[in-house]
Amino acid sequence: MRGGGGVIELNVIIQASGGLGLFLLGMIVMTEGLRRLAGDTMRTALMRFTKSPLSGAVTGALTTAALQSSSAMTIAAVGFVSAGLIGFPEALGVIFGANIGTTITGWLVATLGLKLKLGTIVMPLILAGVLMHLFGSKKIANTGYALAGFGLIFVGISVLQNGMAELQGIITPDFMPGDDWTGRLKLVGIGILVTVITQSSSAGVAAALTAVYAGTISFNQAAALVIGMDIGTTATALIATLGGTPAARRTGVSHVIYNLFTGAVALVLITPYTLMVELVAPGQLLANTEIVLVAFHTLFNLIGVIVVLPFTRQFAAMIEYLIKDNRPRYSKPLPVALLNEPVLALNAVQDALMSELEVLLWHTRAILDNQENPGRAHLGELQHALDETHAYLDRVRVSAEQKNEWKRTVACFHVLDHMQRLHERCEEEEYRAITARTSPGLAELSVLLSKSIDSIISDLHAQNFRGAVTTATETAARVHQEIIPLREQVMNQIAGIDLDVSRGTGLLEAIRWLDRASNHINEICINLENGVMLGGQ
Repeated sequence: MRGGGGVIELNVIIQASGGLGLFLLGMIVMTEGLRRLAGDTMRTALMRFTKSPLSGAVTGALTTAALQSSSAMTIAAVGFVSAGLIGFPEALGVIFGANIGTTITGWLVATLGLKLKLGTIVMPLILAGVLMHLFGSKKIANTGYALAGFGLIFVGISVLQNGMAELQGIITPDFMPGDDWTGRLKLVGIGILVTVITQSSSAGVAAALTAVYAGTISFNQAAALVIGMDIGTTATALIATLGGTPAARRTGVSHVIYNLFTGAVALVLITPYTLMVELVAPGQLLANTEIVLVAFHTLFNLIGVIVVLPFTRQFAAMIEYLIKDNRPRYSKPLPVALLNEPVLALNAVQDALMSELEVLLWHTRAILDNQENPGRAHLGELQHALDETHAYLDRVRVSAEQKNEWKRTVACFHVLDHMQRLHERCEEEEYRAITARTSPGLAELSVLLSKSIDSIISDLHAQNFRGAVTTATETAARVHQEIIPLREQVMNQIAGIDLDVSRGTGLLEAIRWLDRASNHINEICINLENGVMLGGQ
């Protein structure tokens, strides 16, 4: 169109893009409100109930539906795998489920936004939400934030719908790529591009639903666009894995491969699906195109989960083979993405401490048993891992109101402090530990401490923290009790010239070494149990 028509066309394009922007803003505000309101609970549930690929898929779908952000769930899954909080196959289940959960947005748009046209009705809801956010307590404020975002979504849909209605006749299905394989692939590419630019497949799906409702594009064209938008969501996961651990890269690559697979299946299903709809419900493809479209979106994601989920572990094994991780577990970095969630960050720290402690205990035992290779760690690498965990824990921000998390943080700092000191004792092998394991009296205590470490490692593997504490406490008490007369005996020998000062000083230092090592192990076990109990694990 020319002249004045050109102005009209520009205005309606601006209106449509503004509506899309309002929808996207509403999604951001609502998601942030929901995250503040229930983010900790949802993410904790995600970690706690993700025990298998199937439970991961169910939990991922429900959590995504509640938080309205598949990207947030994908990034959380990447962080959990990096921290070792959930296994890689379970994380894949979360990603599969998140794809289903995110289709809930389409149902909201198609039913409440387009059919019921809530754009005007929700205006008071937005005002109420803003007032709650400004003047309410923390929980009420977050609820208000989510309500305001929810209202903005439907205002955006209303504005977008008006803009699309004006474009009817200006933009028609003939304006888009044709409904053949080449055209569908082009539309998939456009869908991918839209999602990469907006960083929200929900916004693209809303635009496609509104366009198909207005008749500016056909069902088949809209279906291809939605398929592309589903594939485009993988960009967020890939960005989250840049520079990350091999576990994080595996998760991101898996997301891409899975969405490409479901996208390919969906492309093949477009024509059979339309034929089936016409056969089962004649006329509905034209009368309720947007409902049929959102049902297609849910259907192909559901089919993808049903087909792939039984083979999740084989799929995970293939990805692990392609992206290898040869580093020791204790040297793997903690995920920065979890720092905004203190509960989960502390869980990650606790898991890291368990890995580092096992290595440290095995090394201490190797020293006591005079083993040259088995059980020995690279002390430099272990020191670096301890320092990294210490630095990460220092970045975890816990408020005064979070009493349990505060106590857990203090317990973790105590564990780290004593692990650092035990690491120092391990570095003293040449001058103190060798004397302890080769001198009469001290050698027997070295054997006692070595056997105690064996028992503690077994208890920690079995999550029997009470048993580890009991063993560590009894051993530390016995070592301390038996070195008192040994110390006195050495002092008397030095004074009576039965022992030269140099040899006597070496024995006293070895005595202190055993006493400190057993005490550090005891304190580590006590504080570790405290942290675990407070974490509810």
